[in-house]
Amino acid sequence: MAGAYDDRDGKIWMNGQMVDWRSAQVHVLTHALHYASSVFEGERAYNGKIFLSRQHSERLHFSAGELDFQIPWTVDEIEAAKQEVLTANGFTDAYVRAVAWRGAGEDMGVAAARNPVNLAIAAWEWGSYYGDAKFKGAKLDIAKWKRPSPETIPVHAKASGLYMICTTSKHAAEAKGCSDALFMDYRGYVAEATGANIFFVKDGEVHTPKPDCFLNGLTRQTVIGMLQDRQVKVHERVIMPEEMESFEQCWLTGTAAEVTPVGQIGDYNFEVGALTREMSESYEKLVRS
Repeated sequence: MAGAYDDRDGKIWMNGQMVDWRSAQVHVLTHALHYASSVFEGERAYNGKIFLSRQHSERLHFSAGELDFQIPWTVDEIEAAKQEVLTANGFTDAYVRAVAWRGAGEDMGVAAARNPVNLAIAAWEWGSYYGDAKFKGAKLDIAKWKRPSPETIPVHAKASGLYMICTTSKHAAEAKGCSDALFMDYRGYVAEATGANIFFVKDGEVHTPKPDCFLNGLTRQTVIGMLQDRQVKVHERVIMPEEMESFEQCWLTGTAAEVTPVGQIGDYNFEVGALTREMSESYEKLVRS
């Protein structure tokens, strides 16, 4: 399946019903379109099974609560709906997108307590997020924007509005021939890429930024567990930008990114080393087990 995302064959689950792909539409005065009152999950199905499916559904509910609305479908109902979408579209390996948002209603201002909450779930076939960079090593720009303070936004929600600077930063990176961009946080510490967490290797040990002002990704948590099972020391800590010069290897983690090696960030270069390749291959085996 290819082409514009609003003009495809298939089915999308929307507010309790399976609808034709092209009919899954919202009104132009939908609150989320104007005020970013929307949360979502990106998930992958392998061999017909969505990896960490329930954890994603639970996080969707958590994110909605952080944005002060409740999703009128339970975690169990969301789980069932995701399987319905895969079945209806005949997918076994697919990307799954669940999105919940405040729709059009009596309110059309900042406040939207009287507006209904909607939920939709779509799925499509999607290959490697970074293309051949998954094997050769991605090239990252350094974003001009910074991840903001937890005092300013709900940093642990997977909320659509938090991705505005991700879009602009990725566009700027791609214009320079890069695959993605790396954010620093509001304090100047290394944070994350536009849609993935980051890991570094030095002297056989792994270093990764503390997720105190950005999303603690489910793939990130999975990979940390895999490293610990291998008795590899993992340091979750503050990382200064200049430390990147001393790191030997680097990789990104995320549902879309999976485990993707990084070959360059700005002026810093990394080898696609043995541990990076091992984690990428082991993650691939895990999600398909």
